Amino acid sequence: MRRKQIIIFLSGMLLFGTAFPQDKLVIDLTAAKEHALNYNRTIKNSGLAVDQSQEKLWATMAAGLPQVNATADYTNAMGAKISIQFDESAPATEIPIKPTSNFNLQVGQLLFNGSYFVGVQTAKLAKKLSEKSLKKTEQDVVSQVVEGYYLVLVSEEMLKILQGNKDNLQKVYRKTEPMVKVGIMEKVELDQLSVQVNSLDNAVKSAERQYEMAKNLLRLQLGVTAETELELTQPLSDFLEPNWVADTSFELSENADYQLVEVQEQITEKQIDLQKASYLPTVSGYYNFTEKLLKPAFDMSPRHMVGLQMNIPVFSSGERRAKVKQAKIDLEMARNSKALLEDQLAIQFKQLRFNLNNALESYETQQKNIKISREVYENLKRKYEQGMISGLELTTADNNYLQAESDYLASVLEVLQAQNALDTLTGQVLNN
Repeated sequence: MRRKQIIIFLSGMLLFGTAFPQDKLVIDLTAAKEHALNYNRTIKNSGLAVDQSQEKLWATMAAGLPQVNATADYTNAMGAKISIQFDESAPATEIPIKPTSNFNLQVGQLLFNGSYFVGVQTAKLAKKLSEKSLKKTEQDVVSQVVEGYYLVLVSEEMLKILQGNKDNLQKVYRKTEPMVKVGIMEKVELDQLSVQVNSLDNAVKSAERQYEMAKNLLRLQLGVTAETELELTQPLSDFLEPNWVADTSFELSENADYQLVEVQEQITEKQIDLQKASYLPTVSGYYNFTEKLLKPAFDMSPRHMVGLQMNIPVFSSGERRAKVKQAKIDLEMARNSKALLEDQLAIQFKQLRFNLNNALESYETQQKNIKISREVYENLKRKYEQGMISGLELTTADNNYLQAESDYLASVLEVLQAQNALDTLTGQVLNN
């Protein structure tokens, strides 16, 4: 199915129109990877997520550091008085209420809280998780860039083949015209060539649109504008290794998805510790300084005060116990998911190696076929020019030749995509 899709992609060719580039980017594959790592917007967002996790870590740590708060107040009773009467027979004594103003400085320090220490450790793991997510995003984007680069090269090669074939057939057509006029060949031979030339002209136009579509996809992955002209400096032949082999080794620890699951498992383990910490007391201390800016007539407030406070959880009707059990169940589920992923990755690695081997076999076969098809086509073209075969036989040979070219390029793209998928799974795509 995948092979048919590739052939349709190369031969169908009927999408997007041509853009009008302004800027120009000249790059090889290595430079394309670097450009995507620096400018791709998905990677930028993942980088910002790492920065955000760092700030969250600091906010978590800051909760256990000294906290300083200051307040100032002013009160005025607007001339009101306090009336005090000690003896019913004596007149009441009135004391005016003076305006007051206070400045209060309080310093608090968390001395012990089990949840705080576990929270800091969890925040560190969350930061590590965001860093692993960034690496996976970089890996996925680079993998897309590699495949996009290959797709542009294959589309360009198909366009060149169609254009060259069209030019050759037009030359045959021009040579046939005078032969028809003098009666050496029948007009039907010329008509058959005309139909083939017109078909090739449409194929070339579709190939141009398909080539531009492939470049648009690569532009998106590189993080450049739609108006940027791309010039790829590496030809397709640079990636056709003479001794391709599918013997890549696989280490689970190098896989980005597995690394993410490992960190998530560690975070789940910390959730158990977090729930257990709710059984522990919380101890905090404070220092309070009060300065009377406008003192009342009667004042017994101390200027300095220190204190300790302990909050001891006693009974929660089984709520804490239930939460610990829930966290343990979450950990068991996380470990099951990790084991499942290990199996899936092992099977995926085996399948990708199988795909690469199949693609290599197909590539070797198409290499031989394309050589034979070219020879057959060139031989029949010479025979046609000598009047030994009909125009129908020549157009049939031409179609067979183009199909062989399409099959060959499809096999090349299939091998390159299979190798890229294997490199992505094994974590080598960023290093190659």
